[in-house]
Amino acid sequence: MPDKLKNNKKQLQNQPSNPSRRNLLKNVGLVGAAAVSSAATGNLIAADSGSVTIDTTANPIREALEVLTAEEAQILEAICDCLIPSDENGPGAKEARAVHYIDRALASHNSDARQDYMVSLNAINDFARETRHKPFYELIKDQQNSILLAVQNNKIPGLTPSASGFFNMVRSHTIDGTFCDPYYGGNQNFVGWDMVRYPGIRLGASETDVSQGAELEPNHQSAYDHATYTKMAINMNDSSTSGGSHA
Repeated sequence: MPDKLKNNKKQLQNQPSNPSRRNLLKNVGLVGAAAVSSAATGNLIAADSGSVTIDTTANPIREALEVLTAEEAQILEAICDCLIPSDENGPGAKEARAVHYIDRALASHNSDARQDYMVSLNAINDFARETRHKPFYELIKDQQNSILLAVQNNKIPGLTPSASGFFNMVRSHTIDGTFCDPYYGGNQNFVGWDMVRYPGIRLGASETDVSQGAELEPNHQSAYDHATYTKMAINMNDSSTSGGSHA
């Protein structure tokens, strides 16, 4: 695994004791930025399998997919795992279930991107079969990263809206799926929030809480574990339904 990503993850885990929400979002950007900066030097944040201490050998529990096919999900999971890999500093996009988040998003607010995912994931897999004689998700990390570098540099045909455009979209969605509120399907077991030392959503904070900052004990609660957010979501949904009935 390149030193740049290792340093990024260590930086995420060693932030000052009182990072603001703005700093949190900037820290999340470090992970995404690693994909660009590492790829620019020819090392697209490849994971060093020898340094991984997390047990990823167990077969994960598969949930029903909403729009992605089983093979598309395998390809996408391999891509997400290259972008934010698990390593000695902690879990990554795979453990956070970023693919589950993306699948749900493609069935709802990101439905316009469904065609891009279908075409582009299959184009990447076809390229892997033609050049490496295996599907993308069966390749070793170095080979996967080499292909993703070509995608990022717009050197593989058949992707939409373009190879680099698709790369940037997937990178953005992978970050979303790793660090989102778990309510939306990603950030399983709050691994993303723990990575950036975000203590969780609170409806109120004492002066002691504020002074502790990132050292505050995580509460591991979704926003929708709070009745205020749940009622707000229900009211918004009711308003949307009501508005649609009058159309």
